[in-house]
Amino acid sequence: MAKDVVLTLTGIDRHYGQGETVLSILKGADFTLRSGETVALVAPSGTGKSTLLHVAGLLEHPDGGEVTVGGVACQELGDEERTAIRRKSIGFVYQFHHLLPEFSALENVMMPQLIAGLSKPEAAERAKQLLDYMRVGHRADHRPAELSGGEQQRVAIARAVANAPLVLLADEPTGNLDPETASYVFSALEALVRQSGLSAMIATHNHDIARRMDRCVTLVDGKVVELEV
Repeated sequence: MAKDVVLTLTGIDRHYGQGETVLSILKGADFTLRSGETVALVAPSGTGKSTLLHVAGLLEHPDGGEVTVGGVACQELGDEERTAIRRKSIGFVYQFHHLLPEFSALENVMMPQLIAGLSKPEAAERAKQLLDYMRVGHRADHRPAELSGGEQQRVAIARAVANAPLVLLADEPTGNLDPETASYVFSALEALVRQSGLSAMIATHNHDIARRMDRCVTLVDGKVVELEV
């Protein structure tokens, strides 16, 4: 695998159901993400965007093909090994923030770092830096219910990159926000990705956002296809 490639999907098949009711979502899908690259995944609902992201992020096992993250082939790995790679190398942002409601913004961003073995002071310091970068540092002590939708999503982005992953996967990260807030949140996400050198694949319906990425791909008949930006 090329030195600057951080994620590769090769011949990915994914289907659901049994017998005559099998629904094939991905059919030999191939995709490559290079270091520091941002890719927009633009496709209609129901074509497999979330499935592709879940397979790429080791949340789902493909029915065929191989996922390689940071040079490590993952198809034959056990659950513990896949979980370790996911914690270390992959960050996730969803349409809904999925923050833990009983913890503050700061504690939510600290959580993955503590799980990874960082000390509490180290985790708190990095969490503060990330929240400040996302311009929600002044809300660090607030719980999710006390934050606006845009603030919640910026905290979720900070949490996703807290362990400095190789790859950030985002599934409609601004889809639940009004257009003005969506643009603001994506600008913060884009700045963080560019500044840190992260590689990102972001599923979005927003073509204005897609045009700000390095590449744009879609799904056609279960395969990843390049689009002209």
